[in-house]
Amino acid sequence: MEKKVLLGNEAIARGAYEAGCHVATAYPGTPSTEILETIARDYREIRSQWSPNEKVALEVAAGASVSGGRALAAMKHVGLNVAADPLFTFSYTGVNGGFVIVNADDPSAWSSQNEQDNRHLARAAKVPMIEPSNPQEAKDFTKLAFDLSEEFDRPVIVRITTRIAHSQGIVELGERQEVPVKPFVRNPQKFVMLPAHARPRHVFIEEQHKKLKEYSNRSPLNRIEWGNKKRGIITDSVAYQYVKETCPDDSVLKIGMVWPMPDDVIREFAAGVEKLYVVEELDPFIEDYVKALGIPCTGKEIIPICFELTPDIVDRALNGKIKGGAYPKYETNPVPPRPPALCAGCPHGFVFTVLKKLDLHVNGDIGCYTLAALPPYSAMHTQGCMGAGIGMHLGMEKAHGPEMARKSVAVIGDSTFVHSGITPLIDLVYNKGTGTVIIMDNRGTAMTGHQDHPGTGKTLSGEETHTLDLELLVKAIGVKRVVVTDPKNVEELERIVREEVAAPEPSVIISKRKCILIK
Repeated sequence: MEKKVLLGNEAIARGAYEAGCHVATAYPGTPSTEILETIARDYREIRSQWSPNEKVALEVAAGASVSGGRALAAMKHVGLNVAADPLFTFSYTGVNGGFVIVNADDPSAWSSQNEQDNRHLARAAKVPMIEPSNPQEAKDFTKLAFDLSEEFDRPVIVRITTRIAHSQGIVELGERQEVPVKPFVRNPQKFVMLPAHARPRHVFIEEQHKKLKEYSNRSPLNRIEWGNKKRGIITDSVAYQYVKETCPDDSVLKIGMVWPMPDDVIREFAAGVEKLYVVEELDPFIEDYVKALGIPCTGKEIIPICFELTPDIVDRALNGKIKGGAYPKYETNPVPPRPPALCAGCPHGFVFTVLKKLDLHVNGDIGCYTLAALPPYSAMHTQGCMGAGIGMHLGMEKAHGPEMARKSVAVIGDSTFVHSGITPLIDLVYNKGTGTVIIMDNRGTAMTGHQDHPGTGKTLSGEETHTLDLELLVKAIGVKRVVVTDPKNVEELERIVREEVAAPEPSVIISKRKCILIK
């Protein structure tokens, strides 16, 4: 068998390839981006695409699954929030071809606006979730997820974290399994979720949940590794690696299927050790479940609930070096701080220079331009989720009146505008807002590595396609005042911003200049 060193994300792509996946979709977002990039580059047998946002990506994959193909949708943790609406409904419909959703959580929020724990979403949506702990498992678990999806008629979530996504390991490669696309059979009772159809489907998924729990109890995904029985540790994901490194002699229950969890295996393990611990990143998801079974255990009393774990943190917590869940303080040599900043020559920098000079309230958005909140610009004052800047901008005007719109702007990138900015701009026009929106078009999804989107005229695989015209789109929404400008002409940009902010009607400025890092 051929072996290769792969990132966790590359291993997931390989797993999809070996499983005979037919369609793969995503919206780029760290730490999940490389999954689709690898598929598009190395596995052309899979039809892959960037979608405008994660909701659409999941719906396209669901359509492929319902029609009989094996499909994968990949996204970061906050992307699954965007896709939650179809996720919960397709949990009810089930699948035809295997349907796998890769969710990449980001403990410590290295490249995200929060560090939510999406194990909760699996429970809430009533879908099975499995968790690899290294690149080899990332490949193997992805392959298995397609089989589980078809066996139990459920979408399956493969949850990874930043460390799994971006760590490297030796992966044993297999051959591609050629899976024929099944025929699409019309079945409205299964695939049309009218209330009359949804109610019996809810009964079905509860019945399947019982079968999945039986599978979880017998599955090798959840395994006991007996060692010193004075202490037993239940753990999952990358935390398993830290436990094995720092507590090599202890008994360990490795949870690979985190939902539904294996009650019988947990009880067997707990009964075989004197003292039980749970080591997991972020929320006490496993810990709370174990305690709900009536089994006492120690978890977040000593394991921090915030930020990602490290071997050192686990070592200090489990081997008596810290108490009370304290965060270790490291002795380090003093080095000059190097906070992130906009690149030298970044076209966004010209925009924020003007906005700061005019002392405008700036409602921001998700993108590399969010760094304008930091010095030297200090010119972003709110930022929520993708597309939120425009809606918040309108909300401020509604709360304070038109005078607030005269001293405020909303800024949003071109990829973010396509992702989630169109509907709030419609809202601004429809509800008679008078504010100014600046679309900063740098010709790509720059923050995650310059991926293409509908406004660049190229697909994920590099094919030429229709280029979305932002100016025409904005005018079609009903914005009459639309100005396209090159932000490098700072004097002209300042004049435009002054005029548009003063105008008592909706206006959009399209600041159009290619990212300085694009060749």
